[in-house]
Amino acid sequence: MMLHVPNVLSKTQVAQIREAMQQNDQWISGSKTAGHQATKIKNNLQIDANSDLYKDLNTFIFQAIQSNLLIQSFALPKKILPPMFNCYQDGGHYGNHVDNAVQWSKLDQTAIRTDVSITIFLSEPDEYEGGELIVEDCYGSHEVKLDAGDAIVYPATSLHRVESVTKGVRIASFTWMQSMVKDDWQRSMLFNLDMTIMSLKQKIGDCEEVLNLTNHYHNLLRQWGDV
Repeated sequence: MMLHVPNVLSKTQVAQIREAMQQNDQWISGSKTAGHQATKIKNNLQIDANSDLYKDLNTFIFQAIQSNLLIQSFALPKKILPPMFNCYQDGGHYGNHVDNAVQWSKLDQTAIRTDVSITIFLSEPDEYEGGELIVEDCYGSHEVKLDAGDAIVYPATSLHRVESVTKGVRIASFTWMQSMVKDDWQRSMLFNLDMTIMSLKQKIGDCEEVLNLTNHYHNLLRQWGDV
């Protein structure tokens, strides 16, 4: 299951991030963070994780993800890897790949199982040509190109790629989350149930039926969750 989350960042916040990037050019080749196989298909730039710019922006994005209730409901994050930033231009692309199952967090020196991927777009769609994120799952291929500040959240088990940017510049932030619920299908059911409960609350309040559904939600999370 994929989820489009609008306005994870406001337009003002996006502008502040882009301005900081322009004032502090800390881009390095994305191949420096790629595994052996990925170096053959990865052609992009990333902000140097050792730079002061990265530390400032990483904290900013991390807080935005943590405070977004829709992302929290969908991903049920147990751990969030420090967000990174990439740039595609001049034919830059990233061929079909599946993300590493385990990533290492420099933040707390622990391993994170990558259950859920998130990309937050920092360029408007009309700023570049190409650059679509293509995610493949059992329902087919999904083309993603969102407004700046919007995010796409999807299972990290998905085969995906970034098409070549033939004109302009595509900038985004991305990271992975280890979920309290490892199984994507179980997470999807919990998310749909949570959305139903919230919708019913708005319509009819905390009646007995809503309370019963809430009870079922938490019992399922207790059964499936690993905290």
